[in-house]
Amino acid sequence: MLAKLIRLISIQLILAMAATSYLVLLPSLAHAWGNEGHKLVNKLATEALPADIPAFLRSQPAIDEIEYLGPEPDRWRSPAEPELSAAQAPEHFIDLELADALGPLPHNRLDFEAKVFAANQRPEKIGLQPWAADEVWERLKAAMRQYREMKVASQDTTQVEQAIIFYAGWLGHYVGDGSQPLHVTVQYNGWTGPNPNGYTTAHQIHYQFESPFVAANIHAPDIQAKMTPVKVIDGDLFDAYVMYLRHTATYVEKVYQLEKAVGFVGAGTPESREFTAERLAAGASMLRDMIYTAWLDSAQPVPDPYAGK
Repeated sequence: MLAKLIRLISIQLILAMAATSYLVLLPSLAHAWGNEGHKLVNKLATEALPADIPAFLRSQPAIDEIEYLGPEPDRWRSPAEPELSAAQAPEHFIDLELADALGPLPHNRLDFEAKVFAANQRPEKIGLQPWAADEVWERLKAAMRQYREMKVASQDTTQVEQAIIFYAGWLGHYVGDGSQPLHVTVQYNGWTGPNPNGYTTAHQIHYQFESPFVAANIHAPDIQAKMTPVKVIDGDLFDAYVMYLRHTATYVEKVYQLEKAVGFVGAGTPESREFTAERLAAGASMLRDMIYTAWLDSAQPVPDPYAGK
């Protein structure tokens, strides 16, 4: 009983620190990678799709539209649409330290939210990033399945093609967010808690790293050179995506180390530019692989919901 009480108090303290940073961050509306970074992730991912993806999705008009859609969910974060902004803001991040304190992450968003409420917490303080990405990916897969069915029936696929392009662009935003280390941690905008290495506590690092630094210094060839070979994502997509986020989280302290070495001011340093290009390449590679996997999975028969009942 005492151990459980201590654990709950610890979670409350972490939440309090995170909430303070969150409130400071709100006025700047910091968005992962800014417009330029998100557009680069979407563009490079789509350009790298393999040849067995339908031609319409690899066409220049589709690439241009998916690139434009990279920042789209950030366009929904305006005070002019307060209900929309509040509802979808948590989908851009997850503070893994807080989420993991509640136990294993369930695949279903509602199951996770029930866990959060049961612990007397709020989902918007912890984040819903992996569920947002997985749900949009499933929308994409469903639309691709419809495209296949319509092609077999010799029907006009123009409208479903437009849906697929939109879902791919929408998905790209969250996958791009997931490659930014400050979107998966309580340390997302200034170090909180014990700070023996003297990392910045100012609420500037998030925006400084992902927006002006990227826009001024990182270009498509820098990212392309670091993209991984295309692959199909085996096993459960949600589990694979969470692993992707956990890998991103291993770089949180690296961001603070680079900031301490003045890596995000002006042209930064060779190491900071290399690091940032690699993170964007990780996002573009993951997005490409998720789109490709959705296409291949869309050919699978839909499971019978009544099987075994």
